[in-house]
Amino acid sequence: MEKFSSFRDPGTGIQPFLAPVPPQERDLFVTILTPVRAVVAVTRTVLIIVLISIHCVLVHVIGFICRPVPPLQDVISWLGTVLLARLALYVIGFWSVSTELIVRKRGKIPENKWNPRAGDLIVSNWSSWIEVLWLAYKYNPLFVLPVANAPAASSPRDASSISYTPGRKTGTGSAAISSFDRVLSSPEVIRGFRQVSLLDIISSTGNTPSAPSSVHLRSLDDIRRSARRPVVVFPECTTSNGRGLLRFADVFNGASVPTKGYNLFLMCVRYDPPTASQPSLSHSVPAATLNPLRHLLQICTSLSPQSISIRQLPLSESPSSQLFIVNEVVPEPRSDVLAEVCAVLIARMGKMKRVGFGWEDKYAFLDFYRGRR
Repeated sequence: MEKFSSFRDPGTGIQPFLAPVPPQERDLFVTILTPVRAVVAVTRTVLIIVLISIHCVLVHVIGFICRPVPPLQDVISWLGTVLLARLALYVIGFWSVSTELIVRKRGKIPENKWNPRAGDLIVSNWSSWIEVLWLAYKYNPLFVLPVANAPAASSPRDASSISYTPGRKTGTGSAAISSFDRVLSSPEVIRGFRQVSLLDIISSTGNTPSAPSSVHLRSLDDIRRSARRPVVVFPECTTSNGRGLLRFADVFNGASVPTKGYNLFLMCVRYDPPTASQPSLSHSVPAATLNPLRHLLQICTSLSPQSISIRQLPLSESPSSQLFIVNEVVPEPRSDVLAEVCAVLIARMGKMKRVGFGWEDKYAFLDFYRGRR
């Protein structure tokens, strides 16, 4: 959409924020099955709401009552999260989810599988609430969300001006589209993190970091040290449409590489492009209310099994390996070395292009998008 062309990355041509749309060709078979798909979507959504209700009762009511007995609370949390998350994935259409271990050096066989423990970090790109649900099922982790001040309006004084002209410079076709000038938003400082529940992070999918409030903020390392489960971190701080990897925020400030005292597990999530019968599984534009209910209804219309590609880096090749050499991955590290290393490795694992936009640009995009509607 040309009106959003200023949010196209000049280096790659990728628009990382708009939801992917299927081809415009009409499929007669899909049109005939529309009533059936609508009934299936409503039925699945009702089942998901039932599972959410059971989760709330088990984790937030019974689990709260069992707080004086931490081992019992952990068992209740496991039952209310792991089992129900798997059932939810099954209802949506993810009958099986396979993972692939990616090694950086050809010919090398990974000698260890993923087994995150309490206090370890799981770092991933973020495209949808579906991978959040999968992580909850697979590892029953803690989720955290970053807190930062709202980005200030970009100006030439605090950002680099970008000029980009689509198409070839022949004066015809796509080159006849007027060029645009835009400035990349300057990175904002992450003030801290807040620990959130599974339902909180699902409802926050697509949004940008919240502003500081009366809620007590903690550092990522502080949350990690006191956690009884692995901790999931999304350094992009918001979702993209999966076509490119957003700029990582400085979420690991002060962390050394290789890491010490904990293990760091890296993964990358990719989704197939949408088709006439399969809506986009990525969720980059959140709904103003009851997010992501509308997206749930859309993907529940699919009558075919859903698929997700999850690639994981073996622990022996992650930044927590004591044999890890930073200069082999990042020749010129920036201030947050660990964030840059994670971004490079995740992009390589998923064969994704990195874009210059960050969550600050997503903030400006959502403001523009909602103003246009």
